[in-house]
This record gives sequence, C-alpha cells and structure tokens, in this order.
Amino acid sequence: MDTLFESDATEENPEPGRAEGPDDRPLAARMRPATLADFVGQTHLLGADSALRTAIEQGKPHSMILYGPPGTGKTTLARMIAEHSQAVFEELSAVQAGRAEVRAVIERAAHRRAIGGADGTRTVFFLDEIHRFNKAQQDALLPAVEDGLITLIGATTENPAFEVNGALLSRTRVYALQALSSEEVGTVLRRAVARNEGKDGGGGERPGEDPNAEVEVDQEAIDFLAARSEGDARTALNALELALTTAAELGERSVGIARAEDALQRKAVLYDKGGDRHYDYISAWIKATRGSDPDASLYYLAVMLEGGEDPRFIVRRMVILASEDIGNADPVALGVAVAAAQAVEHVGLPEAKFALAQAAIYLSLAPKSNAAGRALAAAQQHVREHGAAPAPRWLRPSARPGQDQDRAHPYDYPHDHPGHVSPQELLPESVVGERFYDPGDAEAELARRLERIRGMRGR
Repeated sequence: MDTLFESDATEENPEPGRAEGPDDRPLAARMRPATLADFVGQTHLLGADSALRTAIEQGKPHSMILYGPPGTGKTTLARMIAEHSQAVFEELSAVQAGRAEVRAVIERAAHRRAIGGADGTRTVFFLDEIHRFNKAQQDALLPAVEDGLITLIGATTENPAFEVNGALLSRTRVYALQALSSEEVGTVLRRAVARNEGKDGGGGERPGEDPNAEVEVDQEAIDFLAARSEGDARTALNALELALTTAAELGERSVGIARAEDALQRKAVLYDKGGDRHYDYISAWIKATRGSDPDASLYYLAVMLEGGEDPRFIVRRMVILASEDIGNADPVALGVAVAAAQAVEHVGLPEAKFALAQAAIYLSLAPKSNAAGRALAAAQQHVREHGAAPAPRWLRPSARPGQDQDRAHPYDYPHDHPGHVSPQELLPESVVGERFYDPGDAEAELARRLERIRGMRGR
C-alpha cells in the first residue's frame, strides 16, 4: 500500500497535487531519495545493523525526535519510515498548527484503528519544528503516543533536552543528525545534475520534461555549492536550481562558478584542499597565531572554513601549536585546543566554528614558548649520539626476579622531604650535568623553581 497524505491523497495518487506531465516541484523535493540505499549522510544512525535502520527496514517504527541542522534529511527520513511501515503519513508544522489540528490528526488515527482493528493502518505523525509547541501543546500528544495510536516523529533544530518536555522525551528516542560533509552535499548535487541532464543519477524520482535539461553544470560550480552550503543539502539544491533556471532563461549553455555565486549569494574562495593553497593557508594560520595576531589568525581560519577545509585538519594543527609554540608558558592552551577538537567531533560544522574561533583567539594571545619542543629535541639528540644509558639502580624496580633489593642505594621518596623534592640524582651517571630544558623568560616561574631544584642536586 502506498503512503497516504491525508489532505487530498488517494491510493491512485499518493501525493496530493501531483499530476502527470512535467514535475514542477522544487528540485530539493524531487531529489528526495526513495530508498535507504539512496539516502546520503547520517551513517552514524543508518549504518548496517543499527537500531534505527533495522526498525525502518522491518517496518516497525517507534516514536522519535530527529534533532539536527536544516537540510540534513529529517523530513525525508520521516517519510521513509512511514513508507516502509505502510503507514499513513500525517504532517504538520508547529509554526502554523495548534491543538485543534493535532486533535484532528489523532482523531483520524483513532478512526483508522477503529475500522481496521489491531491490524489496521498505522499513522506516522511528523511534527516539524516541534520545539515551537509549548508544554500544554506537547502534553496533548502524550496519550496518543503512549497508547501507540500514533508514531510521533518530531523534528527540531534545537536541543530537545531543553525544548521538549520530559514526559514526551521519555516516550521517544532522540536521534541527532549531523550537518552533511561537503563531499556528501557534492554527492547530492551530482545526482541532481545527472538527473537534470537525463542520466540516471540515482536517488530521488525521475523528473518530467525540464526546461533546464539542456544546461550543463561545471564541476567547479558543484564543488563551490557543496563547500559553501554549510552542510545543508536543501540550500545547495535550491541554489543549483536557481542557477540552472537563470542560465536557461538567459540562453546560457552551462552553469559556471559565477552563476553559482550569484545563486547562493556567496563569493567563491579560491581554495584547493589538496593543493598549494591548502598548505599556504594553514602555514599562514600557524605563523599568524604563533606571532600573537588574533586578527590574522581569525582571517586565515575564515578563509579555510569558507574554502571548505576539513575542520579536523585545522583543529589538529591547533593542538600541535598549543604544545609546540605555547607549552608551559600557558598550559591551559593545550586544554583549550583539545576541547575545540572534541567540539568538532561532537558538534560538527557549522556550530563548531565558534569553538574554533575561541581557540584561535586564545592561542594567539597566549604567551609563547617553544621550550618543551627544544628540550625534547635536545634529549633525543643526546640519546642518538650516546645511546641510552642505564637508569640509576635506585630508580629501577626493587622487586625484579633474581635480584635482591639494593639496600645501599635506596630510592629517596620525594614526599618525605619539605617541598616534596628529594636531592637524590635521577639522571644516569654519564648524563649528569646535561641540561636539556631551558625555560627562558617565557616560563619564568618554572625557571625559578628549576634553578632551586638543580641547586639542591649540585648541578
């Protein structure tokens, strides 16, 4: 049985307003995938044997909240769930609907159950922007959800932990969708272009006659739209459609980057993620940040983000810089960089850009020191030239099999001394007197403490 849309749908015409002939729906609607195999992105939720994919494929949906940024497939996923479960698909937007409209959906669901019995047609109720409903409106859904009268699928761009009341959350599963990567948006766009040109691009439905079909799309235009749509496939498809329509009306044979810029209303950034500019701008960012210029650091960060650079590549350099160029002049810097890396993994773009900006500013203004890197390099050079000297006996394990404890040279426990520092020598005998770490004036407090400790050991 086809999925039904209650307004004016019928078994023969499952989507209201659809007629034979050219398909005049927006490109984003025409490109909605028909199967899970064609669904792009959200592999963390829809991977093989995942709970959500299994529920969809077996036609056993459960109530859920789909939480994520725009253009990531929330509506498409809800439609697929209804289709696979052979359920009636009811859709409302919380921006426009109220309790009366919700009550009408529930009454229709109850009618279907009454006439069909236990095996009657199920109802999947998709409520977009569910966070716009107040507590009383959300509470009105509870009995129908709890009784299984409807399978509720709420969609929201806001954190449901704060925007959906606890009673409703406890009766649903929350699935967090992620912004699509530029590569995933590119896949969607290439499919759309292939279908526009009359080829089988996979995904979506075959369009009817399209006046844009004679217009080709340059690869650089696809790359630009994919990189600059901030993970929003709908935005990218809408821009592509506008570019195609404009080009066709002006008699142009192809959509280039200038036409794509005009459609998206964003300027292209000349940036090649695999070429020279990829290295030029990360090098510029590192040197600007090392040079304590937050404005320059933010500028090069912006260039990389606008150019579609992988944020994980950027934040890895932040973590490196925090130790290599700041070190113990400000140990907090490493924590800031690592926290930004975690934000990139857990939040993703576009929201993770705030953590990247915060880290870039902090790293720029932090005091600088490369003492840790220089110290390790000096120690490694000594080991390469002289080999690894054996550790003093009092530092080795005291209970090694076949050996008696060296009572003549016991380990001197630092916590038994004032200041928790022992005067006992800890370097191998052949290395005593070598100095690898020089904190300099960048790590002044550590330098003063180090001189006191070295003095205790007669160095």
